[in-house]
Amino acid sequence: MSRVRLPLAALSLASVSALVLSGCSQSSDASTKTGSDTAASASAATGKKPAPFSKGTVKVALVRQSGAGDYFEQWGNGAQAQAKALGIDLTVYDAQADNAKQATDLSSAINSGAQAIIVDHGFPATIQPEIDQAVKKGIKVVVYDVDQTNKSVVSTEQDDASMAQAVLDVMAKTVGKNAKVGYVNVAGYAALDKRDSVWKKALTANGWTQEFKVGKVTDSTATDNVPLVSAALTQHSDVTGVFAPYDELAKGTVLAVQNKKLQSKVKVFGADVSNADIQNMTAAGSPWVATAGTDPSAVGAAVVRTAALELAGQLNQSSVEFPAVAITRDFLVKNKIENMDQLRTALPALNLSKVSTADWIPNVAH
Repeated sequence: MSRVRLPLAALSLASVSALVLSGCSQSSDASTKTGSDTAASASAATGKKPAPFSKGTVKVALVRQSGAGDYFEQWGNGAQAQAKALGIDLTVYDAQADNAKQATDLSSAINSGAQAIIVDHGFPATIQPEIDQAVKKGIKVVVYDVDQTNKSVVSTEQDDASMAQAVLDVMAKTVGKNAKVGYVNVAGYAALDKRDSVWKKALTANGWTQEFKVGKVTDSTATDNVPLVSAALTQHSDVTGVFAPYDELAKGTVLAVQNKKLQSKVKVFGADVSNADIQNMTAAGSPWVATAGTDPSAVGAAVVRTAALELAGQLNQSSVEFPAVAITRDFLVKNKIENMDQLRTALPALNLSKVSTADWIPNVAH
């Protein structure tokens, strides 16, 4: 069957005073097997398992550019819980932000006997050759937030452009027109590059002056960005808003703003949502006023379900998008939300249980 884009119903941003976005990072070091406990439970499947799942354990590799940070830890937990529920023997490779290591990990996954490989983030220049090699060997490949060119690969992602736009709409209402603003981002990541395109348009549309741009992604992104943003704020303390479209970048930005005692003047607009992000946003006097994202655990699980459907020959899509929702500090405080469990109850749109599923797939609940 021909591959088409998976249609998803658009979310109403009017129903929530919030926005949409996703996580981005790097990974890899030693490979590890699944088996860590998560809080997720799986609903029973009712349908008959198709091949290869009807023939016993299925081997799948998850090759991550980075599993560091609260968002990606939860993403990994969701992926492992869904794999366990499906009877998948999942081997996880975490490159820990070493791009060369991720290419080596991908090569190892190809030679491991895996029937499918999931690639979580990564730079095309370093992993495209291995992706092509995997496809050539008949291995099913599903990528998450990776810009790659092989038409046989299934791409999964969030709609980063609309996510960024939703956050920036809140920023525009908060800081107003012709404001002086700061920017914390890193080039080279598919999701962050898409958000950057929206940022550039927002600068022009709102007449903002970008006073600085800093940022880097490491295995300790939040901590390593504090001195960068602090130095920028020392030179440009007159900015009124800073856009940091990845939660680890946003955390570092928040700490820098607080260190400079500018939280009453400088507001932070981020991306992604996790327990740590919620705690950060709802803390007394927090300058982080808006974010957007999906439930990372639900996304990780949905990516594994996508790979399972592709292995069974039942996906018939070339790409799958995961809808996200907008979240403001005011919404969290008003509803006394302290963690992801409470947020899932308050925002049912975070539930991805109907994305990439079938009656033979036990669906992980978060």
